[in-house]
Amino acid sequence: MELEDGFDDLLAEINEPTSPKVPKIEPESSEQVQPGTSKDPVSKPASSKTHCVLVNQKQRGNPVLKFIKSVPWEYDDIIPDYEVGKTICLLFLSLRYHNMNPDYINNRLKELGKKYELRVLLVQVDLKDPHIVLKNLTRICLLTDLTLMLAWNPEEAAKIIENYKIFENKPPDKIMEKVENDPHQKVVNALTTIKPVNKTDAMTLISIFGTLENIIKASESRLADCPGFGATKARKLYKALHEPFLKRANVNQNQKKNDFDGDLSIEDIEKIENEVEKAAES
Repeated sequence: MELEDGFDDLLAEINEPTSPKVPKIEPESSEQVQPGTSKDPVSKPASSKTHCVLVNQKQRGNPVLKFIKSVPWEYDDIIPDYEVGKTICLLFLSLRYHNMNPDYINNRLKELGKKYELRVLLVQVDLKDPHIVLKNLTRICLLTDLTLMLAWNPEEAAKIIENYKIFENKPPDKIMEKVENDPHQKVVNALTTIKPVNKTDAMTLISIFGTLENIIKASESRLADCPGFGATKARKLYKALHEPFLKRANVNQNQKKNDFDGDLSIEDIEKIENEVEKAAES
């Protein structure tokens, strides 16, 4: 089935979402102000349902629900399928169902309108060849300010819903990659990328040689004398620190060994690059 037909007309009827308007809170006219007290209106308490995921009644029978165990949930009269916060909602869609009812998601988006700041389309991929369908859904998401999330089974879909609820009020740096700025830790991280070297080995090398430069200049036999090292580990470490970073064609093994004896200069690197280009042209 070609899903492109009719999408332009349907999407044209969907209003482009904008930031939701903040409702004005007005004090009740019948509120009595006691003498000597503040005239500021008393704010209403937050809804008791904000602690849980709100689920649309239409989701009854969805296998996803039995896998939502890390956070509480309950049915409520809401427009989206799942509401994980005052400004976060999810629409659930099975690709197989979408293939049979391509107008369903468009009708749901019309019903949702401009509500919610973060709107997620949670798609369960249950087709063998989902590429064409996902291409069209991606286009819909771009046009209607939706975040597309994919799950390949109900367990994964439930986990996504749980994570949105768990991280609802977390600061952005909670999910950002931690960047290590300590030079000492950077050296440890660099050394442990070599397969036989673990964190303890890296700390041993730093304590003995002091700097990364001294570790690189150390001979293979000197490395083997370090605690926790042996001939095999020292050989692999030495090879990793001294083998060429650039692959060169048509250069014999003797040239490879001589080229990297000592420090490399800019002229040496340019010479190697020229050799690579000539080899590629030939």
